[in-house]
Amino acid sequence: MVDLTTRWLGLTLRSPLVVGASPITDDLDTARQLADVGAGALVLRSVFEEQIVAEQLATYQFVDSYTDLDAETSGFFPDIGDTTPPPLPLLGHLTQLKSAVDIPVVASLNGTTPGGWTGYARQLQDAGADAIELNLYDIATRLDETGQIIEIRQLDTVRAVVAAVDIPVSVKLSPFYASVPGFVAQIQQAGAAGVVLFNRFYQPDLDLDRLTVDRTLVRSTPAELPLRLHALALLHERTGLDLAASGGVHRGTDAAKAIVCGAHVVQIVSALLDDPPTAIALINDELTTWLDHHRYATVADARGTMALDNVADRSAWERLNYARILDSSQARTRRQP
Repeated sequence: MVDLTTRWLGLTLRSPLVVGASPITDDLDTARQLADVGAGALVLRSVFEEQIVAEQLATYQFVDSYTDLDAETSGFFPDIGDTTPPPLPLLGHLTQLKSAVDIPVVASLNGTTPGGWTGYARQLQDAGADAIELNLYDIATRLDETGQIIEIRQLDTVRAVVAAVDIPVSVKLSPFYASVPGFVAQIQQAGAAGVVLFNRFYQPDLDLDRLTVDRTLVRSTPAELPLRLHALALLHERTGLDLAASGGVHRGTDAAKAIVCGAHVVQIVSALLDDPPTAIALINDELTTWLDHHRYATVADARGTMALDNVADRSAWERLNYARILDSSQARTRRQP
């Protein structure tokens, strides 16, 4: 029998299958079923920086709207600089979820700038979160803002969240850095315990009939997985961070690909949207079958076997492979009638 037990962010997971940040974990019954059929951990839906900042501004505006009405009014309110931020609505659900399942629960913060909002990580920790996932979902729109400026700001944000909590912090990245390995090294220096590769930009389309922006959610497909595999293979055992794959995992064989490239866990969302428990059970069974067929007794035995430093031909993951892929494609084209 294959042992799927995995260590991730200092936590012991019964399997490397993690339910990624999404509304899937909003329902307690669904969460229980996911834990029962093979999920190793659950990530809560994200709390966005913009939501927290908006609530903080609303508090200030409420107090300010009354302080000028009467000379004595200011005495009814505490010093605005000393007010305690209101608790996040998510905290109650987090507490209930921790009581409902016997697997780790990870809270997700989504933001890109340092500031008071990062202190909410402490609230999530105190409510029972086993770890924090910081999603650096950043969209560059300013012509005067270089990539270096953005990365410095993001690293400051990582440091702020790490400083706010005693539990592990994993950072979820996009693939759009000039050097993903270089930025991952800086994230480790900033105190993170893990990295998630990669977040998915929900890119809006256009409705040409109505001339409006179409915000329809497009699910991931396995076609997105190779980008993750490449990054995992480059980072395996080259960083002290735990690695998570996110995006493109729909089958147990997809999970196996990520693991042999170096992933400690795989995060799954799109494949679970229709029937979460059935889908996670299927992926769990397929992964177990593949590992057993290839005579791996544990997940750890398989991890990283196809990473950059372990393959016979390193060029398969490096620049030279680009030319070889093009040559192969051209050769196939010439053979076609």
